[in-house]
Amino acid sequence: MLKTGVFLGKRYEIIERVGAGGMADVYKGKDHKLNRYVAIKVLKSDFRADEEFIGKFHSEAQAAAGLMHPNVVNVYDVGEDRGLHYMVMELVEGITLKDYIEKKGKLSAKETISISIQMATGIEAAHNQHIIHRDIKPANIIISKEGKVKVTDFGIARATTEANTISSNVMGSVHYTSPEQARGGAVDIKSDIYSAGITMYEMVTGHVPFDGDSTVSIAIKHLQEEITSPAEEVPEIPYSLECIILKCTQKNPEKRYQNAGELIQDLKQSLVYPDGDFVTLGVMPDHSQTVMITPDELERIKQQEEYDDDYEDSEYDDEEELDEDVNPKMAKVMKVLMIVVAVIIAFAVIFMVGRAAGVFKIGNKVTTSTEETVKVPDLVGMTEEEAKKALNEKQLGVSLARSESDKYDKGVVMEQRTKAGERVKKNTQITIVISTGKKAAEVTVPDVTGQDEAAAQKALENVKLVVTSATSYSNSMEEGKVISTSPAAGATAKEGDKVTMTVSLGAEKASVPNLIGKSQADANAALSAAGLGTGSVTEDYSDEYAAGVVMSQGTSEGTKVAQGTAINYIVSLGEKIENVTVPTLTDEASAASLLESVGLKVGSLTRKTDSALKGTVIYQSYAPGSKVPKGTTIDIEVSSGPAETTPPTDPDDGSGSTTNE
Repeated sequence: MLKTGVFLGKRYEIIERVGAGGMADVYKGKDHKLNRYVAIKVLKSDFRADEEFIGKFHSEAQAAAGLMHPNVVNVYDVGEDRGLHYMVMELVEGITLKDYIEKKGKLSAKETISISIQMATGIEAAHNQHIIHRDIKPANIIISKEGKVKVTDFGIARATTEANTISSNVMGSVHYTSPEQARGGAVDIKSDIYSAGITMYEMVTGHVPFDGDSTVSIAIKHLQEEITSPAEEVPEIPYSLECIILKCTQKNPEKRYQNAGELIQDLKQSLVYPDGDFVTLGVMPDHSQTVMITPDELERIKQQEEYDDDYEDSEYDDEEELDEDVNPKMAKVMKVLMIVVAVIIAFAVIFMVGRAAGVFKIGNKVTTSTEETVKVPDLVGMTEEEAKKALNEKQLGVSLARSESDKYDKGVVMEQRTKAGERVKKNTQITIVISTGKKAAEVTVPDVTGQDEAAAQKALENVKLVVTSATSYSNSMEEGKVISTSPAAGATAKEGDKVTMTVSLGAEKASVPNLIGKSQADANAALSAAGLGTGSVTEDYSDEYAAGVVMSQGTSEGTKVAQGTAINYIVSLGEKIENVTVPTLTDEASAASLLESVGLKVGSLTRKTDSALKGTVIYQSYAPGSKVPKGTTIDIEVSSGPAETTPPTDPDDGSGSTTNE
């Protein structure tokens, strides 16, 4: 675990750990070059010497680095520092879809569809870059605090092409894995569609459709058991959403949606016509789709290791752990069940063939009285209101579906599911299909990247697409130029579809920090952390700021400037001190006043016997005429006068003395 404050690549500061997984720890960090918070995945020390794990770690970054989309957690950088392999990603504050489902129990139909549209849009963005995610599940879907849904964790993603699917023994989380993925067969974009369908199933019901005691038992259910319709558990689920989920989770990939765009189209239509019958399904259930596993394949699934769900994005850890050991008793039970199912299917086939040949004759006697039935009117060509009225007069109910038509105008009945003239019981619901008008022509989204906003909008509108705009900062695209579109350039859309055009705001502006009062070293560090440079540094005197600290800056605090802008500032030299000339001091009486008159002070005063007159200044600590700072103390020495002398005494003071005459 890395300590707070550690820098990676001399740029990314570790702030705190927010998650951990089998292979990597996830930290909240700060990019000091671009002044933004990021998520940093750091490979655990156990795997730093394992080239296979390091390769897997870097492959995730390479797979996701080309994806810059609002519904994908973007990867910014990948690197290695002091033996630490790390990946820098967009920091998303929010909750995983897995935790959100657990918190709410199950989601409403509208909420499920709304989340699914954004999830599928993120998946489509990956597919457009020829990337198969291979591990779509609620734990890898993040809902931000703003409600934006983002797909994350491309840990087992692989690049492919439209014409070349891939085969791998790597399996994602087994509760959401597709039959072909569980079997180790060819995997393409329709495998992600299957996993998305299982995720939608969990949203509306609160649980996954297949569960078991081990990884293998769940994988076998994906291969051999038909999914139960979510409507059996949630009767109020809209018919169209039920059909969408069932189509996504078909065993046969060819019966699923062929791309995420088709899924998105039906999800959007489901919001408008929740009970519409517009989803094209095969015969349900179709037991011919069930995959019978050979003993060799079963043994391979037993030996297959579950993919190490190495690390979840943002601040949420993956809580799901799958048992990798096969219970021998469960294996025997599964073999018995396979035999029983095979026998039942065999009897069903024999019965159907025999009945068709007339071997089994079953009489069907219709006893419905004509008094209890009514004749279904011819509704084709009527308006919706006219058809409802005609059915009401016959005491019949109505169920609406809508579809495009080149023959019938918008709002006109184009088809009725029960034929005109057929007798049915009163109160029977008759399904009618209302025309939504002519089928919109398909168009290819033009590439407007790098164009001015106005020119790009015109190019998109020329192919009859409805344009909405969004903005984003960009270090590579100048202000006013288009960064990208959603759907991406080259994608197929229909006339009238919406396309979001993201326009550059230019490089993200940096906020100038407060430098005043900081030392020169601290000021330079603050500028570097804000993504700015140090400009010219000058010095000046200041009565307010101590020497060595910044006393003013050229650009005010909080001003937004371009990244890398150089900021000038001035460093204080401290208070400016005036120099004065030391005067000549002559006597003690005038010395103090003379020094004070020029801003100097009298220091120590000593006295010394000297031949000079008493009170005369015989020494001063600074020579007269020298320059010293104002306020300097001058020591002086004053004469106490010459020393006193004693006259000599007479040798004969008259006592007993004699005089020679």
